[in-house]
Amino acid sequence: MNILSKALEHLRGKKNGQSDAKNSSSGALNKFSAGDTALEEDASNRDESRPAIEGDRYFNEPIALSELDIENLDIDLSVGMDDITGLPEQNMLEINLANPFSRHIDLNLERLESQGYLTPSMGNSHLSNSFRMIKRPILNNAAGKGATVPDRANMIMLTSCVSAEGKSFSAINLAMSIAMEKNKRVLLIDADVNKPSHHQIFGVEMEYGLTDYLSGKVNDMSRILCRTNVPTLSLMFAGSLTSHATELLASESMDSFVRDISQRYSDRIIVFDSPPLLMTTESSVLASHMGQIVVVVEAEKTMRHDLSRGLSLLQNEIVLLLLNKMREKDEASNYGYYGYGHQG
Repeated sequence: MNILSKALEHLRGKKNGQSDAKNSSSGALNKFSAGDTALEEDASNRDESRPAIEGDRYFNEPIALSELDIENLDIDLSVGMDDITGLPEQNMLEINLANPFSRHIDLNLERLESQGYLTPSMGNSHLSNSFRMIKRPILNNAAGKGATVPDRANMIMLTSCVSAEGKSFSAINLAMSIAMEKNKRVLLIDADVNKPSHHQIFGVEMEYGLTDYLSGKVNDMSRILCRTNVPTLSLMFAGSLTSHATELLASESMDSFVRDISQRYSDRIIVFDSPPLLMTTESSVLASHMGQIVVVVEAEKTMRHDLSRGLSLLQNEIVLLLLNKMREKDEASNYGYYGYGHQG
């Protein structure tokens, strides 16, 4: 039983007649009341002009605890211990339901498809079939079915040796393909913090992201998570540009972030789109946290010595090679045909 479930059970089990815990400040918004099954809201703090949309819900009426989808809420509790009995009520569970647990984004799937990206409607296309083959060994490794079972096998980094070899295209398509699997959930992270692109590709405004969380500008991970209209796909953008990207990725904050996200989302595949190996040092730093590495190689462009240098920077047990833009005799498409190899 997780901490949230324990907290709710504890609150439901309070004896009748025990006084409700009160907010210490006059501007408090929402709170679970001890012994009650509903949420109370201060209407003066609610913006009535904003629409009630999923991921950013505003409540005009009390909602029973039984109505909440507890298992799927992105909530960080301040309580970090298994046994919460005896804690003061006001420190146990205080959640502001007037703020989103995570941002919701409606992806323009038709726009993505027109740009050559994989979408759920492309069931039997050449692109979808290619990524079915690409993702299979990755998912087998993540499930512990491969010859090598590394730590954090569900954490996968896509990179390339130099820029413009198709790593972001491949990362997005891989994440979308895995999201189309039955009983699979994916978190796609734009970790190319010096040259972020996912917000532009998806056509959305980037608010907070990875660098903001690592720098301490944002303390709640739910503020940098974005749910989408593809129910099994979540996004995390790169965040604010910074001149200290390498230091952030090598910091204790990054270590803590990786531990937290790998434990919190151990049931998900987490795909990192990282900088090119030979362009910055961030990618090799990031690779040290990953269970699997996929190096995108552009057919007829990537130089052999660049590939050798790039691979020498990786110490991971599982390093896969993805051959991008490989044309077949009967097709002239620049995308959709991938070879697959294994190193390590």
